[in-house]
Amino acid sequence: MSDRLPENLKAKIAQRLAFYEDLGIGPFYRARSSGAAPALKTLLETVSVAAPIANEGTTLPRPSPKTERPNVNASSSVSAGTRPYADLSRASREPRSDVASQLAQSPATNNKSFLPPIKTSSFFELLERVADDSLLKIREHLGDCTRCRLHKGRKNIVFADGNPHADLVFVGEGPGADEDATGIPFVGRAGKLLTQMIEAMGLQRKDVYICNVVKCRPPENRQPEPDEVTTCSPFLVRQLEVVNPKVIVCLGATAAQTLLETTTGISKFRGQWLDFRGKKLLATYHPAYLLRNPAAKGEVWKDLQKVMGELGLAVRKSKS
Repeated sequence: MSDRLPENLKAKIAQRLAFYEDLGIGPFYRARSSGAAPALKTLLETVSVAAPIANEGTTLPRPSPKTERPNVNASSSVSAGTRPYADLSRASREPRSDVASQLAQSPATNNKSFLPPIKTSSFFELLERVADDSLLKIREHLGDCTRCRLHKGRKNIVFADGNPHADLVFVGEGPGADEDATGIPFVGRAGKLLTQMIEAMGLQRKDVYICNVVKCRPPENRQPEPDEVTTCSPFLVRQLEVVNPKVIVCLGATAAQTLLETTTGISKFRGQWLDFRGKKLLATYHPAYLLRNPAAKGEVWKDLQKVMGELGLAVRKSKS
């Protein structure tokens, strides 16, 4: 058959076969002989191991039986007196395979005791704890913050509001125009709705602690950028550790995805009991979302009823 091939084609085939020989994949085109079989078997075994790597997802990593801790070296240790937490970029974080597997496999449930054993993320594990930490220390460390670009357009740093010893903490995304003007979180239209939600639970704002992922208003109320979240979230973690609530309610995707370090959409795990550093966490929709989508209020009320049950509050009839 080779005699019937044009010379230029035979030359190209010869070059290609020589290239395959150089790559060591000759067994694919050689005649199947007993001498070639072992090499072919070895090659196929190599391909079967390497092939799945190309198919791994890019949004969430696959579940793994054991989450590897990152190798912490001296460069990631920072003095608490100068910088309370190590400055770590999101690019340096380990994949959240444990969170991914739990969020992917956890069934929706109304059982308040359901608590998937999600482990603390590598990023927050690397944050240095401050001895005898307090909300006053955190605010002093925050100072007149210029750590990210958000400081350029802000009027006030919005630190927090409410009871520093609360059993319940609400975590939002970031300040809006009204919050930026007053320095108090959740005082605009969404804040008024949150206050109504808190009162429907049989509580007052003074009974809970309210804070945000970022302390400065993003321009035009845009979503905070990843580097802004990375810069500001260590202060949020310190706040949560000092307050030490029984329950954390994340209002919206940004708060939930930040604390759980996942890109999974909030609709996949909203209303489920999760864990953050030994504290029970439940994610629900942001009040601003409810202003745009009133039909979702019923789902949020169901979520709040779970929180009420966990805190031993009397569960009331559904709100519309």
